[in-house]
Amino acid sequence: MLEKVVIANRGEIALRILRACHELDIKTVAVFSEADRNQKHVLLADEAVCIGPAASVDSYMNIPAVISAAEVTDSVGIHPGYGFLSENPDFAERVEQSGFTFIGPRSDTIRLMGSKISARESMHDSGVPCVPGSEGSLTDDLAETARIAKDIGYPIIIKASGGGGGRGMRVVHSEATLRNAVSLTRSEAQAAFNDDTIYMEKYLENPRHIEIQVLADTHGNVIHLGERDCSMQRRNQKILEEAPAPHIKDRQKRKISEQCVDACKKIGYVNAGTFEFLYEDGQFYFIEMNTRVQVEHPITECITGVDIVKEQLRIASGEKLSYRQSDIHINGHAIECRINAEDPEKFIPSPGTITHYHPPGGPGIRVDTHVYQGYTIPPHYDSLIGKLIAHAETRELAIQRMSMALSEIVIDGINTNIPLHRNLMKDAAFIAGGTNIHYLEKKLGIK
Repeated sequence: MLEKVVIANRGEIALRILRACHELDIKTVAVFSEADRNQKHVLLADEAVCIGPAASVDSYMNIPAVISAAEVTDSVGIHPGYGFLSENPDFAERVEQSGFTFIGPRSDTIRLMGSKISARESMHDSGVPCVPGSEGSLTDDLAETARIAKDIGYPIIIKASGGGGGRGMRVVHSEATLRNAVSLTRSEAQAAFNDDTIYMEKYLENPRHIEIQVLADTHGNVIHLGERDCSMQRRNQKILEEAPAPHIKDRQKRKISEQCVDACKKIGYVNAGTFEFLYEDGQFYFIEMNTRVQVEHPITECITGVDIVKEQLRIASGEKLSYRQSDIHINGHAIECRINAEDPEKFIPSPGTITHYHPPGGPGIRVDTHVYQGYTIPPHYDSLIGKLIAHAETRELAIQRMSMALSEIVIDGINTNIPLHRNLMKDAAFIAGGTNIHYLEKKLGIK
C-alpha cells in the first residue's frame, strides 16, 4: 500500500480522499493555497504545504509546486481528485517521470481520451456506439464542412476537441449560420484550450445524459458499477444526479456497461473512469470519457457498497480489484444534490462566511462537504461547497428522504441553491423520472 499521498486538490473532494487514506492507514499531505489555510482537510492532514497564492493558476494548477510538495514530504503518490490537474496528461506524465505514483490512469490514456476526436475513434474501434459525426477534425474547407453537415443532417453541433464543462460548442440549425459557428467555435477553442481543433456531431434534441462508472486494475481486471442519470443540468453543468437511471431497460444498461468494460480492456485503461453517453430513442451514443473520479461518485457507492476512492488507492498500489463483476449488485436508489454557494435564481456566486451551519441526518442521508460554521468561502474557486446524498430502497423513498434532508439543512451567511433543490423534489416531471438535459433550463426560463 502507498505510504504517503499528496492530495492535489481542495474542498470536499480533498477531504473525501483524506478520509479514504486514513481508513487505509496512508499518511496524507495537504497542499493548499494562501486562501485555503483553514480548509478542513488542511487542518486534519498529517502534513500541509502551501503551494502558492489564491489564484488556482499559481497554486493548484502549478505543476512544479505540486511536484515539489511531494518531494519535500517524501510522498510516494499524488491523488488529483477532480478538476484542476486531474485530467492534464502533462501533469500525470510529470508525476510518473518524477518517480511518484499518479493515482489515476496512465498519462498516455488521459491524453488519448482528452481529445474528443481520438476518444471517439478509439471507442468506435472498440465497438462503443458514438453520435454520428465528422470522421476526424474539420478543415478550413467550408464547402467540405457544409457537405458533412448535410450528410449528417441538421441540426448539428460544432465542438472543440479539447473542450469540456460546456465550453467550446455551438448548435447549428442551418447552413446559413454554419460559417459563423465554425469560426466562433474555433476561436473560442484556441482561447480556452490552446487548441483550435474542432469537429462535428449530430445534435440530439431531447437526449438524457447517462454515464457508466468503471474500475480497472493493473492486472487486467475491469468491472462496471452500473449507471448514473445526470440529465438535470443548467448550461451543461450538472445540478442533480441519480442512480440507477430510471425508465431504461436492464438489458440495455447491461449491454452498454459490458461494452464499456470491453473498451477499457482494449485501450488498457487503469483506475477509475466514467463513460458519458447521450441517450435518446432507446439508443446510447458515446460523447466522452472522464479519466478521474466524478463529483457524483457517492451515489454509485451508495447503491453498490463499493468505496471508489479506496479502490483508486488500492489500484495505484498495484493491488487487484477488491470485487469481481459477480459481486456487484444494485441496492435501491440514490440521489445527489450539488450544493453551490450561489444565488438560487440568478446563479451568481456567493462567497462569504457561514454564520450558521446545521447538516441534515436520518436513515440513508450522507453529506460530503468541507464547510463548517465560521468557515469563509473564498471567491477564487468553483461554487460547489457540498453534496447532499439520499439513499433508500426505492426511488420514491429516496426522493422523500432527500426532500426531508433539504428541509433540515441550514447554511446561513451566504446564498445557496438549496431552494432550487427543494423545488425539484416537488417537480412532477422529476418525480416521474426520465427528464432530458434541456428540462431544467426550460423550467427556469433560461435561453
